Amino acid sequence: MAKSSTARQERPQRLRERDDSLEAVRRRAPETGPPDLDRLIHERIRLGIVSALAVNRSLTFNELKALLKTTDGNLSVHARKLEEADYIVCTKSFDGRLPKTEYRFLRRRRKIR
Repeated sequence: MAKSSTARQERPQRLRERDDSLEAVRRRAPETGPPDLDRLIHERIRLGIVSALAVNRSLTFNELKALLKTTDGNLSVHARKLEEADYIVCTKSFDGRLPKTEYRFLRRRRKIR
């Protein structure tokens, strides 16, 4: 009986020690991310668009859609945001009677006024 009584007394002590060590880790953890991250491109689809265009001269809308496995609407909204922020350029043309949308990555962003 004395053995189980001692074990019960040691358990709360171990829990308190574990809670103290967790609290020490929480205090050391940074509360914010690095300040130089651009939140505009750090969304999954937007980062995928920028990454794909960084290694390809240009990609069509359908190529990006297939590569990123996303929907037409989702891709067009994210691409438009990147275009408005001058990360990418969109060129629309016709291939015969079919519309063709092509995207290119801007190596240097234009200054935003």
